[in-house]
Amino acid sequence: MSYFRYSEVWYSRRMRSFALSRDTFHILVALADRDRHGYSIMQEVRERTAGAVNLSPSTLYSAIKRLLEEGLIQELEERPDPAHDDERRRYYRLTKSGKRAAIEEARQLEKLLSDARSSGLVPKRV
Repeated sequence: MSYFRYSEVWYSRRMRSFALSRDTFHILVALADRDRHGYSIMQEVRERTAGAVNLSPSTLYSAIKRLLEEGLIQELEERPDPAHDDERRRYYRLTKSGKRAAIEEARQLEKLLSDARSSGLVPKRV
């Protein structure tokens, strides 16, 4: 267990060998509710962010390659509906490690937002 300091408080967290980038976090969130192919991931991220995040194919597929290598997602061999699907599509699924990493990142972001609210940087919720 390691500790880091944010403002006047020390927090503990398990060390991970990587930091989730904004794009990586969005990809993991897109895969949290169901298996998806690459284009579906791009659409989901765009919709969830109301167009604020628009992943390019090169950004998406380089991130997917890294996530596969790190074991945070897996490529599926089976297809959801082969009769109505393009055989060139590759489908991806969030692994247990990927889910844990996304949850940990979400908790860190939630804590940072809470700190920003309590310091007056961001308005408190109504």
